[in-house]
Amino acid sequence: MAETCTVVGVEPDVLAVAVSQGEGQLRIGVMLRHYDQHPGGVRVYTHRLLRALLDLQSGHEFVLLYRNPTLVGTYHGCAGVEEIAIPSRSVLTWDQLAVPGAVRRHRIDMIFNPKYSIPLRANCPAVWVCHGLDWYVMPWASKFADRLSHRFLVPRYASRTDAIIAVSQGTRQLVMQFLPVPPERVITVYSGVGDIFRQPIDDVRLAEVRSKRALPDRFLLYAGAIYPPKNFTRLVRAYARVGPERGLPLVVAGGENRFLSAGEIREPEALGIGEWVRWIGWIEHEELAACYQMAEALLLPSLFEACPLPVLEAMAAGCPLVTADRYGTKELAGPAAALVDPESEESISAGIVRVLDDGAFRSGLIAAGRARSRDFTWQRCATETLQVLLHAASFPRRTEQAVRPDPATSEPA
Repeated sequence: MAETCTVVGVEPDVLAVAVSQGEGQLRIGVMLRHYDQHPGGVRVYTHRLLRALLDLQSGHEFVLLYRNPTLVGTYHGCAGVEEIAIPSRSVLTWDQLAVPGAVRRHRIDMIFNPKYSIPLRANCPAVWVCHGLDWYVMPWASKFADRLSHRFLVPRYASRTDAIIAVSQGTRQLVMQFLPVPPERVITVYSGVGDIFRQPIDDVRLAEVRSKRALPDRFLLYAGAIYPPKNFTRLVRAYARVGPERGLPLVVAGGENRFLSAGEIREPEALGIGEWVRWIGWIEHEELAACYQMAEALLLPSLFEACPLPVLEAMAAGCPLVTADRYGTKELAGPAAALVDPESEESISAGIVRVLDDGAFRSGLIAAGRARSRDFTWQRCATETLQVLLHAASFPRRTEQAVRPDPATSEPA
C-alpha cells in the first residue's frame, strides 16, 4: 500500500518546497463543529488527525473553531493552539456566517475542515476532507434533508475549495466524477490506525474485558453504527445461516441506529435469533482492541465504505476480515480479507465459513492484515495532510465557479 498512500497529483519536489518554505508561519483555522458529534469514523478521524497534526510541531498555528463553548480548553497547554467558541443557531449559519467572521477577527490564513463543508465567502484558502460519496452512489440511503444539501451545497463547496482530501483512491475517483473540481486539486491521503490496535494484550486484560462486557468464549464481531450503507440486514441474515449452528454469537460494538435503520436493528428478533446477538454499545478503543483480538472475525460486508477504520483496526489487531469486494473495503483490505458480494447473503455466509474452517486461509489473512496495516499511521496521515494544506495555501485565490455536473442525473461508475 505504500506506493498509493501519497499526495496524488502533486509533484514531490513541489511538496518539499511547500513544506519547507510555504508562506511562512500560517494560522490554520480548523472547523470543529462536529468534534462532539455522534461516535463513529469521522469523529475518530478528527480527534486522531488533530492530535497528530499538533504532535508534528510544524511551527504553524492552529486556531480551533468550536460551535460548542464547553470544548474550549480541550487542548489547553498545547503549543501553537488557540481555541475559539463561535456559537450559532444552525449549522448553515455557523459555516457561512460565523466562521468567515472568525477568519477576519482572528487573522486566520486558511480554513481546514476535517469533514465536508467550507465557508463560501471566507477570503482565504480552504481545504476539506471527503470521507466518501455514498450520497451520490446510493442516494436512496440518505435522509431527504441531507439529499438537498448533497445536491445544492456540496457541489458549491467543491467549486470553491482549494483542495479536497479524499480518504481513498476510490473516493478520489468519485469526487472527480460527481463534483466540479479539477483532478489536481483532489488529493488522496489515507486515514491512520492507532498503535493501541497493534499492541498485544495479555490474557489477564482480555479476561477482564470479556467479563466486563459479558462476552462469550468465541464470537463474531461487528463494529460501527448502523445505517443503510452498512448493509446490516444482509449481514444478520448471512450470520443466521452459519453462526447459531456453530455456537458463535454475533457481538455488535456500537450498533446504534444512526438513521433510516430502526428496522434493521430489529432484524435479529425478526429472524428468531435475538438471543444470539449481543449488543455492547460504543466502547473505548482499548476495549475495542481487545474485542478484535478475541473475535473469530470482523464482519463488515458494507454496500459502501470509503476508508473504514474498523478494517484498519482489525488488520492491525490480527482479526480476520469478512468484507465487501468493492469500494473502500476492497481497496484497504485487498488480499488481507475474505472478499464477498455484499448483495448476496450466500456469499457473505460462505466467506464467514471459510474464515472459520480453513486454517491456512485464516492464518494468511492475519499475517497479510498485520503487514498491510503498517502503512496506515496517524503520523503519516498528519504529515501528508499538512503538505496538502501548505500547498493549497500557495494557490492563486479561487472564487466559486459554475457548478457541474448535477449529481441527481450523474450515473455512478
